[in-house]
Amino acid sequence: MQLILAEKPSVAKNIADALNIKNKYDGYFEGTNYIITWAFGHLVQLYDAKDYDSKMARWQLDNFPFIPGQFKYKVKGDPKNRQHVDPGAAKQLKIIHRLMQRNDVDMFISACDYDREGQVIGDSIIYRAKLQKPVYRLLLNEWTRDEVLQGLETLQPNETLRPLLNAGVSRQWADWVIGINLTSVATLKYQKGRGKALNIGRVLLPTLKIIYDRDKEIETFKPEDYFKLNATFQLANNQAYDGTYIEEKQEKFKDKVHLEQIQQQIQGKQGIITDKQVEKKKEFAPLLFNLSNLQGYITNKFQGWTSDKVLKVAQGLYEKKYITYPRTSSIALEESLVDKTAKVLKTLIEDLPYKDEIKFHKSKRVFNNTKVESHSAITPTYVKPKRLSSDEQIVYTAIKNRFIMQFMPVAEYEETRLTTKIESANGYFASKGRVQLVEGWKKVENVQSKENLLPHVNINEQVSLLDAKVTSHVTKPPKQHTEKTLLRVMETCGKSFGDEEVAEILTGFSIGTPATRAETIKKLKDVGYIAGKGKNLSCTILGRKLVETFPVKDLFDLEFTGRLEKTLADIQKGKVKKQDFLQVIFGFTNESVTTIKADQDVVINELSSAPKTAEVLGTCPECGGKIIEGKKGFGCSNWKSGCKFVIWKNDKYLQTMKKKPTKTMVKQLLKQRRAYVKGLTSKKGKKFNAYLQYEKNPDNPYYNWRMDFEK
Repeated sequence: MQLILAEKPSVAKNIADALNIKNKYDGYFEGTNYIITWAFGHLVQLYDAKDYDSKMARWQLDNFPFIPGQFKYKVKGDPKNRQHVDPGAAKQLKIIHRLMQRNDVDMFISACDYDREGQVIGDSIIYRAKLQKPVYRLLLNEWTRDEVLQGLETLQPNETLRPLLNAGVSRQWADWVIGINLTSVATLKYQKGRGKALNIGRVLLPTLKIIYDRDKEIETFKPEDYFKLNATFQLANNQAYDGTYIEEKQEKFKDKVHLEQIQQQIQGKQGIITDKQVEKKKEFAPLLFNLSNLQGYITNKFQGWTSDKVLKVAQGLYEKKYITYPRTSSIALEESLVDKTAKVLKTLIEDLPYKDEIKFHKSKRVFNNTKVESHSAITPTYVKPKRLSSDEQIVYTAIKNRFIMQFMPVAEYEETRLTTKIESANGYFASKGRVQLVEGWKKVENVQSKENLLPHVNINEQVSLLDAKVTSHVTKPPKQHTEKTLLRVMETCGKSFGDEEVAEILTGFSIGTPATRAETIKKLKDVGYIAGKGKNLSCTILGRKLVETFPVKDLFDLEFTGRLEKTLADIQKGKVKKQDFLQVIFGFTNESVTTIKADQDVVINELSSAPKTAEVLGTCPECGGKIIEGKKGFGCSNWKSGCKFVIWKNDKYLQTMKKKPTKTMVKQLLKQRRAYVKGLTSKKGKKFNAYLQYEKNPDNPYYNWRMDFEK
């Protein structure tokens, strides 16, 4: 009997379906040859500092730096109460270990995600049991039936994945050491008042600095005026075209007077077309998505989307077998996937109106081993979704369309460039026209091409000057970062590598990984270092103070963080030893703590000790007091004096219609004596809208609900 450990219940179900195993028990599936159980992501976590030494329960500067001699793990904490273990995790861990100990189980298979986090999750659970049974690894890029069955035929000994584990553990321990020490010491040094900590992190701070630098660029930007000379020319057949004046390869001029003199000189003059260049150009489809590009595309195109949301939706599609592994940095496919890709394409194009234009072919833009890091680019699988939520539809359609584009004709357009000379001017007028010849891959998403038609002309043809104008312009500051532009900087550490050899050497040289970048951006918002307005991101006052005050400047440096991430990538490839990397991290942490302690005393963040004033939602209909929101309900502030008016958050009447009271609803009830509520659910499961009133019962001191459908 072989015991398979999946990372999540949904993946375990996919494996069970592939093996046609129907018998489900508490925490596992069981068939003739296989038992399939699951984790819920991480079931164990690193010790807290106080678990090693009770004195660490109190934050005191003298206790730091603190680096354990040996890193230990415990059952993960309950997210609602960190003092206690998560009961679900504890129960599932016991089930897994009980299954591992069964006499009929002679082999373990880790089917956790094929990345360093997945390797840590699987190994931290399996080796915790300390059983002498062989461990193998199921390495898949998707959870379709065919892939599962094929993967079980090509298992690898788990020991061969030791470099991947070393990279995962190195990342985990490094972030723990830097986070625990520097967050604690920075909070004690620079924060006044009790409350949430001043978060310091290896990936958090350089990402903050990217946004800070852009904000500073915008603030210090000095707009400059510049001018252009635009002319309109007419042919003998009365057709016209426009041109922009260029002199010494320059079309933007600071000297307005110079252009006005040329404008005067050319009035009433004839021009001559001295050059005409017509060139056919090709536009290739954008490359397949990796996670960062997918996040950038979706957050830029759709309002209200964040990188974190894109990852969550993509992860769900992956677990439902609709797409391949999403946490990838690759924009190409492994060359071994040619036949499988042809099969997927054939399945997806059956109902498309332009399917006759789609031709499968093997190209280096799509299939290229040198462009694949660990996982191939994100593509659909051959499993076509029958029902998707609106969010899933957006992400799946983007991935499917980008995939189909690769096998559509290359788009082609014709570009015409004209040069028009007027004798009295030193420079010339340039005109550019463009006509789309082949729509090609642009049909997939109905991408509109910009066309600028020029009339048919010949070299040496004479033209008349109809009009000439000097136009005023102002240079614009750089734009604020969006999640799309920020992800791009994080992915490349702000570098643009034109040289392919340089790019290969610096593979892995980035801030964070595809899997963690979205989480980093979300955390920056959550801890109050950055804020979003529409698509734009900017530093808060707290974020600015941190960048300008915090003395460990290496943590803001893209190069420094990029080198650390590159070293983790090299550990994964077996090129660098885990211990060498950790010694660098420990040394850096010790130096950083010393630097912070010796720094000047300054307050970066001051937390108010005064309790927040609760928002008043309206007047109490019972006693005239103030209605405010509490933990369990919306009640009267005079409750201590005996007022019993309250609308409970778990109100049973509303629960029957799958609704909970909201602030908006309560405000309407108090102001207008009734509220219009949408999305109520009937006993038969149908959605409806109605007016609700909350009225006092004439026979007793309680309030009852009444429903009405009339305005």
